[in-house]
Amino acid sequence: MTGKPSAGKATVGKAPAGKVLAGKATSFGLRLTGLLMVAGLAAGCSNQGSAGPSWTPQPDTSSSADSTGTPGSGASNAASGAATGSPTTGGPTTAPGSPEPGATAAVWKTFSDPGKTVSFELPQEWIAQSVTPEEGTMAGALKIEVKKQDGTFVAVLRTGLPPSASECADAARRPYTVVGSVPVELPALAGEDTIAPHVVFRVIQGYRYFGSYGITNVVGGAGGQACQLLNIVRGPAGKGDYSFGDVGVLKAYAPDEKVAPAKAYDTLDQAAKYVAQDSEFANVQRMLMSLKIKN
Repeated sequence: MTGKPSAGKATVGKAPAGKVLAGKATSFGLRLTGLLMVAGLAAGCSNQGSAGPSWTPQPDTSSSADSTGTPGSGASNAASGAATGSPTTGGPTTAPGSPEPGATAAVWKTFSDPGKTVSFELPQEWIAQSVTPEEGTMAGALKIEVKKQDGTFVAVLRTGLPPSASECADAARRPYTVVGSVPVELPALAGEDTIAPHVVFRVIQGYRYFGSYGITNVVGGAGGQACQLLNIVRGPAGKGDYSFGDVGVLKAYAPDEKVAPAKAYDTLDQAAKYVAQDSEFANVQRMLMSLKIKN
């Protein structure tokens, strides 16, 4: 996952120079002028911005955000495996001059499975539910589906996955683009054709531009081309792989194939606007970045 987002800095302001009035100034007036000039300079320097995570600010900027602007996490409740926890608010500020981003939800909660092996944050209105894992997964594997309050599918977390192959004939390769990529700290197996885990949004070109979000540490493909893009993290030895995203594998779909839950665009610009400005993606990205896996 390449294409790391960057955060801008606010311009440092300068205090206007005070004009000396003609005439005889009193000692009190000189002292007052000096104090005003110092205060003005201090106010200008205080506008310095700082880099922060790529997710966008929430409508409620309460004091629950920590000093770095990273949203806090709610408490988890593993009694039923359902999403519970203390509401979480707050968020980082955005760089001036950047496109108006989509705002994340105002209130968040934390999901944790009964064994407390995984946890992640999600908007208060969304639903996280444990379902039966597919056949062929390792013992203790999890499958957790995330949906909006109206039942619309958002993402699925799978753990204990068997290794997956990604062989590709040269003639079947298609151009792909990394629209968004943010590093995230998660346990992963390092080795050939792997990178540090990233939360990504990537697009592969077919008869349309097909896009998908997820977490991966697998290199996409040489020369900006691939048959498929894996939203999979190679897990530590003995733990199996895991994935968290809308689809586990993104490919260039045929006209008669179902695309959803992946996305389809007419242009790359439409995909870029979704990543930069859409509230849905802002919520999804924060949720993916909040994932914690007990190693």
